[in-house]
Amino acid sequence: MILEKSILGESAALATAVCWTITAIAFEFAGKKVGSLPVNLIRLIFAFFIIGIFSYFRKGLFFASDASLEAWIWLPISGIIGFVIGDLLLFQAFVVIGARVSMLIMALTPPIAAFFGWLILNEHMSAINFIGMAVTISGIAMVILAKEHSKGPIKMKYPVKGVLLAFGGAVGQGLGLVFSKLGMKDYDPFLATQIRILAGIAGFSVLFFALNKWKNVFAAFRDKKAMTSISIGSVFGPFLGVSLSLLSIQHTTTGIASTIMAIVPVLIIIPSVVVFKERITPKEITGAVIAFVGVVMFFVF
Repeated sequence: MILEKSILGESAALATAVCWTITAIAFEFAGKKVGSLPVNLIRLIFAFFIIGIFSYFRKGLFFASDASLEAWIWLPISGIIGFVIGDLLLFQAFVVIGARVSMLIMALTPPIAAFFGWLILNEHMSAINFIGMAVTISGIAMVILAKEHSKGPIKMKYPVKGVLLAFGGAVGQGLGLVFSKLGMKDYDPFLATQIRILAGIAGFSVLFFALNKWKNVFAAFRDKKAMTSISIGSVFGPFLGVSLSLLSIQHTTTGIASTIMAIVPVLIIIPSVVVFKERITPKEITGAVIAFVGVVMFFVF
């Protein structure tokens, strides 16, 4: 029974990695056409109703009305941190430096989540954890840093703004995951995601009113190619991807789940070449693999 539970969790983590690869490509395409802000809000609205319909047929509940008070306290906080702050920064990073490099920097999410778990939940961190984090950072640095010539200074290969945006996204996702653990416990992961999404919709709505950007949302609805990409990203991102990630941490350890999910920077290399015609060097592939190895070291050893 324990083995079956572990296999379910690990399978869900692998499925999550595939989903996040698809959604990163879809949202990069949509964000470059209509802007990252409209994409953020529209995909959450789509996901809210997709989860509602799915949950209604699965357990007779369209909305998470059976969640505990504790869930309604922590999950909305998680949604604001993860979906509004984290994804707002990440989606803009998609536009600035692309999904491939952004998702590579997002490989820092598991170590960051563990760090916040250590601070907030008193979870244990060992010396090997910090070594694993250093290895992950070195792999990322191999990709984003370069020399113009052999004796020249080391410079950022990609725009600093994009790198900082992606790092902010990783911090938001990591901290959001910790608050998800506080609120979800044994509650249904899909409905838990719906609560987080509802908080995200509310947060983005306030932002759109403050910035007077609603016209951008209506304009995005008229772009058929962007809407197709947003629809695909909504299914594989906040619906399947996020829900499967929560299902995974329910049925296996956070470390194993996070390690499997961290394979996204490697999985996304081929789609980036096929869809966006990116030119990827052996050094960048090596850096992505090293970053993944660092996450493995962080959790497995």
